[in-house]
Amino acid sequence: MESTKKVMLSGIQPSGELHVGNYLGPLRHWPTMIEEYDCYFFLADLHTITVRQEPAELRQRVYKLLANYIACGLDPEKCTLFIQSHVPAHSQLAWVLDCYTMFGELSRMTQFKDKSARNADNINAGLFTYPVLMAADILIYQPDFVPVGEDQRQHVEICRDIANRFNGVYGEVFKVPEPVIQKVGARIMSLSTPDKKMSKSQPEGCVFLMDKPEDIMRKFKRAITDSDTENCVRYAPEEKPGVANLMQIYASATGKSYGEIEKEFAGKGYGAFKPAVGEAVVEMLRPIQAETERLLKDKAYLESVYRAGAEKASYVANKTLRKVYKKVGFIQP
Repeated sequence: MESTKKVMLSGIQPSGELHVGNYLGPLRHWPTMIEEYDCYFFLADLHTITVRQEPAELRQRVYKLLANYIACGLDPEKCTLFIQSHVPAHSQLAWVLDCYTMFGELSRMTQFKDKSARNADNINAGLFTYPVLMAADILIYQPDFVPVGEDQRQHVEICRDIANRFNGVYGEVFKVPEPVIQKVGARIMSLSTPDKKMSKSQPEGCVFLMDKPEDIMRKFKRAITDSDTENCVRYAPEEKPGVANLMQIYASATGKSYGEIEKEFAGKGYGAFKPAVGEAVVEMLRPIQAETERLLKDKAYLESVYRAGAEKASYVANKTLRKVYKKVGFIQP
């Protein structure tokens, strides 16, 4: 029986560890979304190889990311969890969409320019056509919407352009998804440079989901606050971005309001506040870390999850691919 729920899709590259920004931003809210929507969450391993990877490490990161997903509350019985490369229809559709995407469109993509500058010795074709594979990832499941960060808006826009161009030639083949710029959840900034988002590229300012408690405490004790001689814990993002970021993390971890936090640390200063934030994060992550470690010891279970997920995803993806192949004139296999 076909689901009557609206469809949501999202993917994360297994190119590094998940961090607190990932969790307090989108990931923490996904478990509530799977109750309302038909959700597809994939591990975007095909996208990772635009940059050279150590094969054994990549395989380990895929398992860890899948375990993280489940430990964070993504129940495989209620959503579809799968590995991108296990559904060949993604790559098959990407080639067709390549032929309906203009060179000029791809050359204007901001992320291509940024990544080319950072990887000048490896500006490969995959890096250039990355947005087309991303469009295929999305369109093949006919989702109603795609939750993305502001930095991914351009990719969803080109996806919509490709879908509309194809539909203009062949009729309503693809549902044109709506980008949903996530407003739910915190926008966590780096502990070392609070004017930039928390990122794995700045490990000292980034708290990873699987960091040891002592490492988490060290990072928070070294977190940048401000030069306020009064050491006043007050929520003022423009004036005190470092303090505001710590307050947002503490509020997300404890459920306390900014007003309650200000009262709690009135007269105590940053010397008391920063370790308290670290301790709250340690406790927030403790059950996730324990469940991740437990799952990583049960590889057979993780394999059963991604196999079942790929089977379900392939069923949906292949329906779209068959329709596309028929429209462009391919003989059905």
